[in-house]
Formats: sequence, structure tokens, C-alpha cells
Amino acid sequence: MRVRDIETPVGLARAHIRRVPRARGAIVLSHGAGGGINAADLTALSELTEDGWTYVLVEQPWRVAGKRMAPRPPTLDQAWLPVMSALTSGRWRLPTPLIQGGRSAGARVACRTAVDVGVDGVLALSFPLRPPGKPDTTRAPEAQSVLDAGLPLGVVQGLRDPFGSPHDVRAELGDRAQVFEARGDHSFSRHPQDVLDAVRRWLSTFTT
Repeated sequence: MRVRDIETPVGLARAHIRRVPRARGAIVLSHGAGGGINAADLTALSELTEDGWTYVLVEQPWRVAGKRMAPRPPTLDQAWLPVMSALTSGRWRLPTPLIQGGRSAGARVACRTAVDVGVDGVLALSFPLRPPGKPDTTRAPEAQSVLDAGLPLGVVQGLRDPFGSPHDVRAELGDRAQVFEARGDHSFSRHPQDVLDAVRRWLSTFTT
């Protein structure tokens, strides 16, 4: 694994890169607002290298700086764009097809920036569809923007996720999104293998 520090307008980000020879493509994921790249599902997905995918985990600048609270969405996006620019150019250029994604808040960033980055697909883990206790608030338009751009969208959602069940996500996004169920709540901490299995199913049907 190689580690690369990347300058952004809001601080230093850090990419942990696991390259494989003759890669099928690359997957770049980031963490949520309440955790880091050591989350159980993100760790489990490192096994995708065994399937031929280069795998990259990105620590966002606020985490690298040791802060506990994530900044607002515009600041997260402002950091993500130069990270992806650095990973898709020069000698560090990742192979294609290129998939970006993340868990929870990281999934939202991936959806919002997918078109600007020019990725081939988006993987959303625990997409936070609605904040608990706010049934009239929805983040569905962020995910819908991926589908409206004609990009594949894979969503892995916990059956007991308080931010929205797999059924809720399907109801909001329709048939164009591929929504997979996993045991557990928003964290997948007890069943990370479910996430790995679901992502492998999505990748088996992934086309650009």
C-alpha cells in the first residue's frame, strides 16, 4: 500500500492506495462524518483487490487534521475535487473504469461531485436518505443527480438504517439505482461481509 498526501484548499487529504497489476479498474472511497477509513465495511472492501480492482481510501482533510466534526457539504466537496484530480492525472493516474464513493456523508460527496470528476460510476454505502426525526428532509436529489447523468449507482443499505431502509431508498430513487440490502444499521459493524458481497454483485454487472 502506498500513502499519498494531497493538498486541497481546505487542508491536507491523505490517500491510501492499494494497486494491483493489470487492474480491472479503480475504486476510490471515503469515510463518513462520524468515523474514519478504519470502518468495518471500508476495511472489508480492501478484499476487492483480490478481484483485480485497485482500491483507494481517502482521509478527508478534517480527519487528517484531527478534528472531530466534519465541515459543511460545500467544504467537503471543495476538498474532494482536487483529491480526485490528483488521483486521475500524472504518474499517480488510476486505471479505468473509475468508481468513486463512500459511506454516509462520503457517499453524499461522491454523488454531488460525480459529474465534475467524470467518474464511471458511484458506490454509496449507508446513503443517509433522511436525517432521523426529519421525515420531510430528503437527500434523494443528490443520488438522483448521478442517475440523471446516466451513471451507474450502487447503494448498499442496512435493513435497520435509521437514515432510510433499502425499501425507502428504492422508493425514492426508482429502478435505475441498484440497491442492495445488508444486515444491521447505519454502520454495518457486525456484518461487513454483507457489504463486500453486495459490492461484488454490483461490480459483476457494472458496465460503462
